[in-house]
Amino acid sequence: MHPTTSHTPEPGNPSDPGAAADVTEESGSVAPVPSAPPAPVGEGRGGRLIQNEATTEIPVHLLFRDEAGPRSVAVGPAVVGGRSGEPPRLRRPVAAKARPQAEVDPALVERAARVLPGAAGVLAGVCGAAGCVATSWWAGVLPPLVEEALRLPAWAGAGLGPAQWAAYAGAGALGLFGFGGLARGRTGRAWVLGLFGRYRGTVRRTGLLWVNPLLLRRQVDVRLRHWRSEPMPAADGSGVALRVVVLVVWRVRDTARATLGVEDHETYLRECVEAALARIPVEPPGAGRGSVEAAGEALTRRVARDAGAIGVEVFSVQPLRIEYAPEVAAAMHRRRIAALDAQHRATVLTSVVDSVEDTVTRLTMRGLVELDDYERKALVKDLTVAFAAGRGEQAP
Repeated sequence: MHPTTSHTPEPGNPSDPGAAADVTEESGSVAPVPSAPPAPVGEGRGGRLIQNEATTEIPVHLLFRDEAGPRSVAVGPAVVGGRSGEPPRLRRPVAAKARPQAEVDPALVERAARVLPGAAGVLAGVCGAAGCVATSWWAGVLPPLVEEALRLPAWAGAGLGPAQWAAYAGAGALGLFGFGGLARGRTGRAWVLGLFGRYRGTVRRTGLLWVNPLLLRRQVDVRLRHWRSEPMPAADGSGVALRVVVLVVWRVRDTARATLGVEDHETYLRECVEAALARIPVEPPGAGRGSVEAAGEALTRRVARDAGAIGVEVFSVQPLRIEYAPEVAAAMHRRRIAALDAQHRATVLTSVVDSVEDTVTRLTMRGLVELDDYERKALVKDLTVAFAAGRGEQAP
């Protein structure tokens, strides 16, 4: 009989398999042996809780805190330096401030001027002329032929005295004011009136009118107009220089601001179009129609906003002709031809591959030929050469 073999666990080592039971070979049974009671949690903060061969020790006091809530810890300022070889961090994009819109004097707004019908001016002029004739007859200086034509009674005349000269001045002033203030208003034209540098109103009426002859008149065309520009500098989305001809449809909406707000509203409109072309990219030649329409809409909105401050209403700014600038025209033409050639080659290659695939598939599926891998590769090669040669002969 063999002696009984037992294993005594080492103290402090609960992982030993012999610590749980003693094996008795004679009885063949396993007798459980009570293990040592675990150490209380609160005792020995420096004791080990988890430990293995690869990890570090984790103290118990880091897993189980006595504090009920978080505790604020004072942290000093720290400077974190960039790692070597790390790309620089970009700042968050800041929203650009909106550009201030051009403003004109808010009090400068078109208003109707006070004018009289032309009949009043004609009547005043006739009265002035009649007063001059009567004064001449009173002074005795009226020619006899005029007296006979007007059938005036004979009069010796009182001579030219202060009274006669005063009557001449009054009648002459009335005649000058009457005939000098006559104006003809036409459709599509307006008169901007000013007196000693001050705006006095706008006349949009048509027909014969009487306007104060002391007022300064400036005629403004208020009809719907269009302007075809000369080639202007522009750029596409990649920054390639272009030359663009645009057609602008516009009209003067506020005559006061268009005439007095700027020196020349037509020059101002031209400069607004140039500024819009410098800020908004235009599609290069050969782009789709939708791209040109989108560029026209963007240009119209920009120019209408800039020109609206001076009373000019813009309806459309549409590019008519887009071409490359002379300094890049040759290079871009070669690039365009190369892109078209590559597109054509890709189209031909796709067509040839589809034709070969369709031919081989039909031959094999209908049972016309039995092909192994070598024969299939040879057939595909021959068909590809034949179809490619045929496509090349058909191309212009």
